[in-house]
Amino acid sequence: MTKRPLPHSRPTLDDRDIAAVSKALSSGQVSMGPAVAAFEDRFARKLGVRQAAAVSSGTAALHLSLLALGVGKSDDVIIPTHVCTALLNAVNYVGARPVLADVDYADGNISAADVKKKLTRRTRAIIVPHLWGEPADLGALLKLGVPVVEDCAQATGALYKGKPVGTLGRIGVFSFYATKMLTTGEGGMVVANDQRLMKAVRDRLSYDHREDWQVRFNYKLSDLQAALGSSQLDRLDQFIERRRNLAAIYGEGLKGTGVTLPQGRAGSAGVAYRFVIKVGNAASFIKRAQAAGIQCERPLFRPLHRYLGLKGFPVSERLMQESVSVPIYPSLKDSDARSISRELRKLFDKPQARP
Repeated sequence: MTKRPLPHSRPTLDDRDIAAVSKALSSGQVSMGPAVAAFEDRFARKLGVRQAAAVSSGTAALHLSLLALGVGKSDDVIIPTHVCTALLNAVNYVGARPVLADVDYADGNISAADVKKKLTRRTRAIIVPHLWGEPADLGALLKLGVPVVEDCAQATGALYKGKPVGTLGRIGVFSFYATKMLTTGEGGMVVANDQRLMKAVRDRLSYDHREDWQVRFNYKLSDLQAALGSSQLDRLDQFIERRRNLAAIYGEGLKGTGVTLPQGRAGSAGVAYRFVIKVGNAASFIKRAQAAGIQCERPLFRPLHRYLGLKGFPVSERLMQESVSVPIYPSLKDSDARSISRELRKLFDKPQARP
């Protein structure tokens, strides 16, 4: 293995990003302004949607989307349990009741079959993350007749049956955190073709200069962040290609080890945001990988049902026991990916503690 430890993930930044932010800084316009508007327009055109609204985070995007859909008290929102707490927070922000669904073993995405079982007359929305950069089963979920909020925090640029994720549900949300597919440091985006929904989103994302009063938020993105986002958007296709190439190196390097490699859904094109393998005992494997200088991690810190003290989510529990995320990001070198593959292969030749 290389002498220097390789991080699990890292932002991909270069001189073009520095120049873009410096230009915005030199303009004197550092809060929300023309750079934000330009970033919104470019992002909407990239996805082929009518409108996009830049916001301060992916969580803010989720919150505003639920408000725009009219979700509130006495409503149910179905979300997967195998996801970060941002979804749980957003549902609670609007006063709705989160209803957890289990996930599919192949890709960790929300199970359409389990969602169907959880539907009631109170269900007002389903939040559908495209986990690890792999599109969820949108076809089956859209047929359920409930508004779908696509959470594309890990899947910017992914395609479902040839169409960009985020454009197939009622509304789509994105995150631009430091290590996401493209970054603004912190930030997010809401997209939709429904102008009424987008008007509601824009109405709530800032509170100043309004003729009426209602609860609104300070969810604005700054021009400094937007300048970085536009610079990153220029290279999104390159980032995706690079991630896919690295995933191919890992797939070839780990072939024949007995490890379960990532499985995409037929008709979809993922973006390899995470390269998640399944091993017998993830905790033991991660410790041994780190001892070898490889910063593998669990792809999820803790599923939501554990936070809420709930039982009955066997697939999520199995994924927590078996799933390991291998370093993957555009600046990772081919030679490093091959070296990581070789070191990981060695771990499969050694006895592993049983869970």
